[in-house]
Amino acid sequence: MHNWETYYHSWSLPFWGLIVLPIVGILFLLLIVWSLYWKARALWLAARKNDIKWFIALLLINTAGILEILYIYRFSKKNKHNHSA
Repeated sequence: MHNWETYYHSWSLPFWGLIVLPIVGILFLLLIVWSLYWKARALWLAARKNDIKWFIALLLINTAGILEILYIYRFSKKNKHNHSA
């Protein structure tokens, strides 16, 4: 029973694929925008503070914004307090 319908259904997306794929695409796009925002903000801060090691690490390591958020709210403030002491 190898007719056109059997061949077509074996290579086509199931019905749920028509719903899930656009949602996954939108979530992926949101993740990219989220990551770019935090990366740009952290790189700007690292450049402003002359943290060359952090700048290179933030530029090369992609963690979907996690490392960047940690740098902004945790590590950059530690460096600030260490320089003033």
